[in-house]
Amino acid sequence: MIKSRYHITENVLIASKTYRLVLVPLSFRAEPEGSSLSFRAEPGGWSREICHGEFVDIALPGFYLRRPLSICDREDGKLTVVYKVVGEGTKALAGMLPGTELEVLTGLGNVFDPEACREEALLIGGGLGVPPLYLLAKELKARGKKVTAVLGFNKAEEIILADEFRAVCDEVLVSTVDGSVGVKGFVTDAIAAASPSYDFFYTCGPMVMMKVVCNTLEGPGEASLEERMGCGAGFCYGCSIQTKNGPRRVCKDGPVFKKEELLW
Repeated sequence: MIKSRYHITENVLIASKTYRLVLVPLSFRAEPEGSSLSFRAEPGGWSREICHGEFVDIALPGFYLRRPLSICDREDGKLTVVYKVVGEGTKALAGMLPGTELEVLTGLGNVFDPEACREEALLIGGGLGVPPLYLLAKELKARGKKVTAVLGFNKAEEIILADEFRAVCDEVLVSTVDGSVGVKGFVTDAIAAASPSYDFFYTCGPMVMMKVVCNTLEGPGEASLEERMGCGAGFCYGCSIQTKNGPRRVCKDGPVFKKEELLW
């Protein structure tokens, strides 16, 4: 885990109550000797490559708990996250201007396994579960895999990153609950209508959506869980869930879990 300072270079509305936040690191600072927390710091750059599936934990002035946000993209030293205003913390974040400095924890969570896909990958995202799949889509294409993405939203004004996925994927299917764009219904309706081929699937989104996906789709897959977090680093056990392998912390042992591990 790395604690560092970032400054905002972009914080713009891209859909209904949904923002794209772009951060650039300033410097890295190690914790004082004897600290109970374990941080790594390397001045002048990333200590390691930030990967698909990880998240960041952002400290907001005036708020006790950090805000965990999934990583959408990383490129040229920039870190992109997509978030939705759902409470006072994200509302405050939405009002922050370029140049604002923030303290951010990176290197959190495990990652999707692109090697699990042999030739054809199916990515299934719902709402804010779409952004963490984007970096994975880029990685899979770089490995020469065929990538189909299924993106589900409630209505047209909530659609995010569809064009970005079209730029990197072989096929992109969109579903909306109200039928305003794409297939009317849920991601499973879009999958049933198109019958895309795949040998491994990756999913992220609302728990009810992922439950249906994991229980209905054949073959192996991975799911990135959404859970309320306290520390975001595995110390408080506040995000623990029960799995077939016993209790696991979503922030530390996840957020990505194999389909067969999960108890729905």
